Parts: sequence; structure tokens; C-alpha cells
Amino acid sequence: MNDLNKTEYQNVTIATLNESRRTRCEVWTRVMGYHRPVSSFNIGKKGEIKERLFFEEACLPTVDIVL
Repeated sequence: MNDLNKTEYQNVTIATLNESRRTRCEVWTRVMGYHRPVSSFNIGKKGEIKERLFFEEACLPTVDIVL
């Protein structure tokens, strides 16, 4: 979750859609320097996508520099 505290999170309105208004989301990824839709991958490449590990880069701590 992001930086919302509990009180702010409780005040958030969640949008909902009817099934008739929903559309399929197409996921793209970069392969060998160009972008391709994941739906066009063969079964082996789709398996590789599912095994990928994602990470979040940690923020650097703020440091006060005294000159």
C-alpha cells in the first residue's frame, strides 16, 4: 500500500464497473530491446514470465551534510 494512513484509506472511494464495461488488459514486456505483448509468447516464455522475481529499490536514507 502507499503512504495513506488508516483514516485516509477508510475515506477512499473504490470505483466499480459493470461486467459489460470491463475490457481485457494487455500486458507488454521488454524482450531483447523491444516491447511485445505477453499474450503472443509461447508456453515456455509465458512460464519464464511467471517465474520472474520483482523487487523494489529501497530509498536512500537522507543525510545532512555539514560543510
